[in-house]
Amino acid sequence: MLRENYATWLVGSHELSLARPRIMGILDVTPEAFPDGKGGIDTRAAAERGLEMLDEGADIIDVGAAPVAPGQEPLASNEEAERVVPVIRALVAEGAIVSVNTSHPDVAKMCVRLGASIVNDATGFTNPDMVQVAAETDCGCVVMHWEHAGLGSHTPRREVLLDDSRPTRSAAPRPMTSQHRFTLPDEAPIMRQVMGFLGDQARTLMRAGVTHDRICLDPGAGFDKFADEDVVIQRATRSMASMGYPLLAAVSRRSFVGAIAGAAQPGQMDPATYGICISSIQNGARILRVHDVAGTAQAVNAFWAVSHKDSRQGFVALGSNVGDRLANITRAVQMIDDIPLTCVVSVSHAYETEPAYGIKTPVADAVAEIRTELHPLVLMGQLLAVEDALGRERNPEEAGHGPRTIDCDLVWVEGETHAGKRLTLPHPGLGERDFVLVPMEDLMHDPVRFLRHSGVNVVDPDDRVGHVMDDLGEIVWE
Repeated sequence: MLRENYATWLVGSHELSLARPRIMGILDVTPEAFPDGKGGIDTRAAAERGLEMLDEGADIIDVGAAPVAPGQEPLASNEEAERVVPVIRALVAEGAIVSVNTSHPDVAKMCVRLGASIVNDATGFTNPDMVQVAAETDCGCVVMHWEHAGLGSHTPRREVLLDDSRPTRSAAPRPMTSQHRFTLPDEAPIMRQVMGFLGDQARTLMRAGVTHDRICLDPGAGFDKFADEDVVIQRATRSMASMGYPLLAAVSRRSFVGAIAGAAQPGQMDPATYGICISSIQNGARILRVHDVAGTAQAVNAFWAVSHKDSRQGFVALGSNVGDRLANITRAVQMIDDIPLTCVVSVSHAYETEPAYGIKTPVADAVAEIRTELHPLVLMGQLLAVEDALGRERNPEEAGHGPRTIDCDLVWVEGETHAGKRLTLPHPGLGERDFVLVPMEDLMHDPVRFLRHSGVNVVDPDDRVGHVMDDLGEIVWE
């Protein structure tokens, strides 16, 4: 049985837990995708789309200047940089984990300096200059199998050996193994080639000084491979996962997906992509590179919830400054405990706290410790539903800081970091909020040490906002 993978993928300053599947959203910055009306690219619209994908469930945004495909001439490095740099800069400023999809070492180096956390190289780090970029930085590295890419984008594509024949050069792919009278070609020679290439390139990176836990492997679905070969490779996902590196499934809208699902247009292939992604996850892949983030997230979250026991600790900050404040908090706790795949473990006392962030009146605050098996974005949706059910009214002009019957802030979830307008984890204000940190002392011995160990910057008590003024007593919710 395949051992569950609880590895961490180190990418730049981020430690990405692979205890559950992660989604890499594809953001192709092209004039066709984001026209500015003048024949150029609206980079602001591209960055906004990247932020939308974060809210849809993406953990990583993979930014490329053009879709990478066999037979397609690559962009010059200066043109590629002009497209991706403004978008990457904007996404990094919002705290996103960003991957740059490039085979140009100068572009990769520039983007990593700007804060990109991952270099996704379709040529599999066969260019020594790209290996040097990886060695000189702390970026995560996606090594993709594409034998015909040779030693770089400008090298003539070479054909692999077919049995004992001599190598040939051609624009069309040749089979990786001889054809037999069976529905699929033999697995062994195909996987020797794919896994051999990936293993060799991973070792090349490690010899250059890149640590094992920064390297991710991608078998390169659709890149100079026949549909039959792609299916063979997908069926061998378990073997590739056993190599010990994080494994990326990049099957979204590949031609073999349409071939096996009967879908002619790329946009029609998304449901089939969900199915292949779930198969990949079941066999050990943990990163999914997809176009349709929202649909993939929904399919994967549902699959994961019903097939894996994955309970996480979390904390929800609760506040009320309208009506019977303690009753509002009590009812909110009861409703949170009723959320599917979620339970309340314990609740702090309620505390009277100073107004903060533009709020006019004192607030009653508490913190609930929970266990949940829901994806954080799904749980956030449930918490917003609790606010709505308790009559919270939102005034856009008050930027979320107006009077509220109840405020349910998901501030921390075990093993989770996320950036986005809808949810950021850990909560960006967690380390400065006295009205959260003091109630957490009721739930654990030393919340400051706990949070700092989790990477949260906790400020000194005198520098905090919303200081606690009085203990309002226990919340009796059970």
